[in-house]
Amino acid sequence: MAHLRSRRRFAPAVPVVLSLTASLGFLPTAASAAPSTAQTTRAAEGSATTYDGPKLSYVVNTRTDHRTIESVRRAIGRNGGTVVASYDRIGVIVVHSANPDFAKSIRRVSGVSSAGATRNAPLPAQSTTDEGTPKPLSAAEVARAKAADGQDPLEPLQWDLPAIKADKAHEKTLGSKKVTVAVIDTGVDDTHPDIAPNFDRAASVNCVSGAPDTTDGAWRPSASESPHGTHVAGEIAGAKNGVGITGVAPGVMVSGIKVGNPDGYFYTEAVVCGFVWAAEHHVDVTNNSYYTDPWYFNCTGDPDQKALVDAITRATRYAEGKGAVNVAAAGNENYDFAADSITDSSSPNDGTPSDRTVDPRECFDIPTQLPGVVTVAATGAKGVKSSFSNYGLGTIDIAAPGGDSTAYQTPAPPATSGLILGPLPGGKWGYMAGTSMASPHVAGVAALIKSTHPHASAAAVKALLYAEATATPCTDPYDIDGDGKVDAVCEGTKNRNGFYGWGIADALKAVTR
Repeated sequence: MAHLRSRRRFAPAVPVVLSLTASLGFLPTAASAAPSTAQTTRAAEGSATTYDGPKLSYVVNTRTDHRTIESVRRAIGRNGGTVVASYDRIGVIVVHSANPDFAKSIRRVSGVSSAGATRNAPLPAQSTTDEGTPKPLSAAEVARAKAADGQDPLEPLQWDLPAIKADKAHEKTLGSKKVTVAVIDTGVDDTHPDIAPNFDRAASVNCVSGAPDTTDGAWRPSASESPHGTHVAGEIAGAKNGVGITGVAPGVMVSGIKVGNPDGYFYTEAVVCGFVWAAEHHVDVTNNSYYTDPWYFNCTGDPDQKALVDAITRATRYAEGKGAVNVAAAGNENYDFAADSITDSSSPNDGTPSDRTVDPRECFDIPTQLPGVVTVAATGAKGVKSSFSNYGLGTIDIAAPGGDSTAYQTPAPPATSGLILGPLPGGKWGYMAGTSMASPHVAGVAALIKSTHPHASAAAVKALLYAEATATPCTDPYDIDGDGKVDAVCEGTKNRNGFYGWGIADALKAVTR
């Protein structure tokens, strides 16, 4: 079985889609952490030198007092940098520079705690890549999707909803319109009939450049960009409206925060912008089904990688401090985060990757391994860890359906695919799989908890999420492909282990306790 190289690129199976039939007839305050962009279009202030190196993007992390930030901005200009955005409350400045020694020079400036390049390749032109043409469902497959009373047409194919008791939860509540889940991802098609009824435009934005673009529709993916964010949004809050599929929390709101660029990369400056935007717009939950490029693991012993960890840690903590529960996918390489070492063969993915051995206690998958982030592993239709899902005692907090090879974990009829069904841009639906699909199930359950307990803090919502999960013992031995060889080793107890964390998410308990 082919595994995902990352959380948001090609799924383990070709997406299957169903087209919608023709009959379905900021302006920040001074105290805000929103970016100061006064220098966004200025030339590098005070720089008397012309640099001819590749133009790269950097994050500069500073103390948060006004005097320090202003002093560092001037130093940025003197060293050939141009400020793109300054998130003053968290002390993160996004910079472009062609000075090959920019990071080294700026690290010596008083008040700078860390600074580093966010990428290895020069800033790209706005080129796009095609991710392939989806395969439509046949007429026979459509006909087999027989919905019972109260179900949306494709809901019988969603084995993942009963797997977390979401179908039972919906009999009690669909969730509150006062709750918003931000999908920090590749963009969301808010015109899709399963998403449009629950879309929060005010909390949506394009953060790809590192500064918020609030142009109407800027949060949408182009026709050639990944459908990933749209699928994720539908899994969370697909409306129960007689069309297509049903989300885990079909009564809550969902917003799109686009951070994936046209080439499919999620760079630090965009991710920082996304978390800060969510925080400033009172989002209750963020879903993060990606890792931050270009490093799968960011090692704090490397000054550039340390700066990326610092910047996104500041942003996630700020969002949580403002009340957001940050939920993230664990990843799809069958890595054991509790191992003494891991071989990372994909980094840097925008340069020349090479094998390197990393210590997962010092080198971090971000935002997945950051403090306070809810880390989600994937399960298949048999309720067992998905063949591709990363795992590890002490890292995995909770598990949820993310799909798996149908041959490995075949769902009970009438569902036919072991993958996860959700909406795709352009009024279509299709199957995808990965921890990318598990994370939105947990984000949806967190939204139901927030709907049931509207005054609960982020910490309280997380505590309920874990306490209400269905304790699931280790799968031992774990031989998912049946070849007689152990494919992963689970450590821990029934109540907390490396495969399932505190257990599998439970939507029914979320609305009854």
